[in-house]
Amino acid sequence: RISRFKVSKEDPNKADRSSEEKLLEFPKPYGNHNGGSLKFGPDGFLYISIGDGGLANDPHENGQNLETLWGKILRIDVNRKDKGKNYAIGQDNPFVERGNNVRGEIWAYGLRNPWRIAFDRENGTLWNSDVGQDRFEEVNVIIRGGNYGWNLREGKHPRDPNAVRDSAEKFVSPILDYPRIEGKSVTGGVVYRGQRLPSLKGAYIYADFVSGNIWALHSDGKTAGANHKVARTSLLISPGLILLRPRQGRGESHGLRPGPRA
Repeated sequence: RISRFKVSKEDPNKADRSSEEKLLEFPKPYGNHNGGSLKFGPDGFLYISIGDGGLANDPHENGQNLETLWGKILRIDVNRKDKGKNYAIGQDNPFVERGNNVRGEIWAYGLRNPWRIAFDRENGTLWNSDVGQDRFEEVNVIIRGGNYGWNLREGKHPRDPNAVRDSAEKFVSPILDYPRIEGKSVTGGVVYRGQRLPSLKGAYIYADFVSGNIWALHSDGKTAGANHKVARTSLLISPGLILLRPRQGRGESHGLRPGPRA
């Protein structure tokens, strides 16, 4: 469920629970690969990342199905309302003219567990890290109408080793993928636009929840450049560095590290 709330009149740091307005709600088939990120883009639209609904191998083939919202990046207008909805579908969304049962909310598809998305505050590029199943983790730049391959591909690689080579026209390849020897749950990230660390300026900072590695990827948004490991922390097994996020208005990325117990 995705809902909108008004700020509490008594406390501007709290939501008024009684003001809930449901924007989107649909049943989840399984207990994993459900929600993700909510980000407003530079165009004022709300972008939503949603996993394939769960279980191994995407058993309902949601990733490649344009009639479901699972396994997608969505783009909706929360400042207007279409008939019968508490939001509007952008008329320049890629699939609004398909008709039938194709969901016009879809901006990109073919994703497994894209639980983090982030916009580059300088150029508006939309970045995503998509958690793989058992072979590869991937970092994507999300484009309008892009098909990122799941469940036919994992990273840049066909799921079926006997499949005919995928055509470049059909799928959008990730900017970068890495095998399970380097990590098992890509987590990220943010594009660094601060001033304190000039060597990282413009780099996509991302991590892996299992290995604890944190990398800085330099890219022009089309191909990967230098990819440096900048830190390692125990994301999974101990309360180390647990969050990377841009500091509002300054472009600096900050992490949270729990202090000693009182």
